[in-house]
Amino acid sequence: MTDAWIVGAVRSPVGRRGGALSTVHPADLGAHVLRALVERTGVDPGEIDDVLWGCVGQVGPQASNIGRTTVLSAGWPEHVPAMTIDRQCGSSQQALHAAAHQIRAGDADLVVAGGVEVMSQVPIASPTRLGLEAGMAHPRGGADWAARYGDEEISQFRGAELIAKRWGLDRARMERFAVESHGRAIASTAAGDFEAEIAPLAGLAVDEGPRPDTSAERLAGLTPLQPGGRITAALASQVSDGAAALLVASDRAVDRNRLTPLARVHTMAVVGSDPVLMLTGPIPATATVLHRTGLSLAEIDTIEINEAFASVVLAWADETDADLDRVNPQGGALALGHPLGATGARLMTTLVHRMGRDHLRYGLQLMCEGGGMANATVLERA
Repeated sequence: MTDAWIVGAVRSPVGRRGGALSTVHPADLGAHVLRALVERTGVDPGEIDDVLWGCVGQVGPQASNIGRTTVLSAGWPEHVPAMTIDRQCGSSQQALHAAAHQIRAGDADLVVAGGVEVMSQVPIASPTRLGLEAGMAHPRGGADWAARYGDEEISQFRGAELIAKRWGLDRARMERFAVESHGRAIASTAAGDFEAEIAPLAGLAVDEGPRPDTSAERLAGLTPLQPGGRITAALASQVSDGAAALLVASDRAVDRNRLTPLARVHTMAVVGSDPVLMLTGPIPATATVLHRTGLSLAEIDTIEINEAFASVVLAWADETDADLDRVNPQGGALALGHPLGATGARLMTTLVHRMGRDHLRYGLQLMCEGGGMANATVLERA
């Protein structure tokens, strides 16, 4: 069985809602990172066997298989196929898993995994909202769902609140975590740590999300998203626009195309979790993927876990005894933003570049997902 090697990883800057990327068509934004990927790796796009593309809001400009539209918009040959994947926030991390599966099975030699989301144009939950406005049923409106879960409110915001309460996470602790996320992102930007992974676009060369004026005092004055709750806008990931892509290659493709491996896809896992709490999946996903590797968390040199909410990361850290100094050392989605379908590939791009820059052997990526799921991926530096 061949190994699956990440040989290229690039992303756009992450734009704020209404910011520099807000008017860029999602297919054009995705095409930009695809062109940058082949430019940086030197691979002929006509040699690529498949493109697996994450996107959550598959409506409007992101409908009708945005992955395929993106490939054609990039000017790649028409024989290069594409598929769009929806595993909610983990869509493009799942795309990487699927790419690695194709490579390992011997069914492909070069596969692109990535994703896009322009939330300025396609707000979160747009497919559900537009469906209801058109007179369609709710996705969880079936009798069998009601028999199992009743009429409980199912939302990521409620899940984040429930997690904060169940794990005893007070607002002050979560706000300190958010301030740290912004501080790390700002320091990494100033140090130029993101430069190698970003393909500038629309006059934007750095992420728009990090706020230098973030402080515990400012965050303490914000109103909770729910009356009496602990979660504020500052403790939730930012609504964002962005795209990212990775090139995954077989042993044969590495040799034939004289590619330089950056990291090996070591081990993968995906789990389901409580759909009401929704966002606790990284806890069992960590246990599952580490069991498969035979590694302990202490042997993992660096970790990326999506900061969907501060409560998600802190509950996970409390359960796993993770060293937060090794978690999201360049900041996370509280500061950098969370362009849904692109975030898995964005995190992986940052992780791969950090492992190479800092000569780290093992990296772990975790993503909580709508519906109560989580992806986990262990990389080993080449």
